[in-house]
Amino acid sequence: MKQILPSLLLAAALGLSMTSCYTMTHTVGQGASTEETATERQWYLFWGLLKLNDVDSHEMADGADNYTVKTEQSFLDIVINIFTGLATIHSREITVTK
Repeated sequence: MKQILPSLLLAAALGLSMTSCYTMTHTVGQGASTEETATERQWYLFWGLLKLNDVDSHEMADGADNYTVKTEQSFLDIVINIFTGLATIHSREITVTK
């Protein structure tokens, strides 16, 4: 058992270090024509199985027909996830540009 423990610790450290940032961009209509933005944070519980709050990108765009939605997980979100339970609570930032 003493020989397996260092290997498990190394595997856990490597697994945690391989998390990454991502950005997804969605264009609605013709896309954003101004630099006016609205940003909210989406929270999930149990590895994304339960949504803790509701972020509506259409509502954030104030009824605009043309806007861009950027959803991203940044380094800040990874740090938040580590301190809130290593995968129990996740967050991501949603930015709408009109």
